Amino acid sequence: MASKKLPTSPGSDCDERKRKRKLSNRESARRSRMKKQQRLDKLIGEEGRIKEENKKLSQMIDATTNLHLNIASNNNVLRAQISELTDRLRSLNSVLQIASEVSGLMIDIPDIPDALLEPWQLPCPIQSAPASVDMFQC
Repeated sequence: MASKKLPTSPGSDCDERKRKRKLSNRESARRSRMKKQQRLDKLIGEEGRIKEENKKLSQMIDATTNLHLNIASNNNVLRAQISELTDRLRSLNSVLQIASEVSGLMIDIPDIPDALLEPWQLPCPIQSAPASVDMFQC
């Protein structure tokens, strides 16, 4: 037998639309939750990457700071040595001067260079040195 279509009442048509709308809303909410979760996962991954990069940069800063402190310390030692050697040179020059006067011989006593008299000043102008990030990577 042929199936007969039941006449649709205005109430059942409205119920069917409500049911379809609810189903559509549920599906839309599910897709929205999925997108939100994907964004959250992406941000968590980016956070981890940024934290790792920050850790590496902090290590590079620490290493560079330690290197700077070592160089500054060595520089201070060298300046002290220059000062001590300059004082010795002055003493030796004065001994040579006295020996020259006593012996009557002409001894050529060179002048002390200005760079040795003022070790806190650089003997030549500061020149830039090329640097790259690769220099600091371990």
